Amino acid sequence: MPTPFRSVLAGLVLAAAVAMPALADGLKDEIAPTGKLRVAIAISPAGGAFWSTRTDAGYAGVPVDLGKEMAAQLGVPVEYVVHQNSGEITDAASNRTWDVTWLPKDPERETKMLFGPIYEVADATYIVKPGSSITSFATLDQPGIKVAAVNATTTMRGAIAHLKQAKVTGYQTYDEIVGLLKSGEIDAFALSRDQLNKMAQKIPGTKVLDETFKKTVTAVAVPLGHSRALAFVTKFMTEATANGTLRKAYDNNGLKDAPIRTE
Repeated sequence: MPTPFRSVLAGLVLAAAVAMPALADGLKDEIAPTGKLRVAIAISPAGGAFWSTRTDAGYAGVPVDLGKEMAAQLGVPVEYVVHQNSGEITDAASNRTWDVTWLPKDPERETKMLFGPIYEVADATYIVKPGSSITSFATLDQPGIKVAAVNATTTMRGAIAHLKQAKVTGYQTYDEIVGLLKSGEIDAFALSRDQLNKMAQKIPGTKVLDETFKKTVTAVAVPLGHSRALAFVTKFMTEATANGTLRKAYDNNGLKDAPIRTE
């Protein structure tokens, strides 16, 4: 007859074997309740570690690549849920229309979703319209100056807090703001420096200001209450950073010279 110790050990092994599939099923029920991993993305030609773009084949971007890899690890199909900006993604968090996303983090958003590891830290500044005499924050922050930002974003909230006299207005899309900048209907656009530097190359006469008004951090996120999903995406991002998956996503999306930055 088996000893009591062996009986107990055998029982523990059997219990673990039964529990493991149940745990996996529980994770899938929480992180992919529709049978697909619904990845929230925001579409824009801005590029970078947050924005995604439309392509002939569908979508491209760092979140697109990471979402595809995460779905593969879970053993479910991936579905991209398209939004115009990160504010829309935030507003949709309580509606459970997406399961995971990668977007800029700030205290207001931490009341609406759970964040995992940060993978990008970016400087936020302003680009000024062609022919502008604005050369610094001091000359920008004046009465009558019109500053645009993508609506309900971390950068917009930062610009509103930073500027005391200039007026900050939110617009739904990046493309709309670029058009206003080109036509001179706005004086400046608040965004991350790397994206604005690329924009300046495409719009002759514009200038990106040297100063920085905010550090924007980007991280993986899941809806509130999804603690099991948070544990999974945290492990996923930690491993993706260590094994080169994140670096590959950067390189595949025009960010070969961009460092992966954490806190």
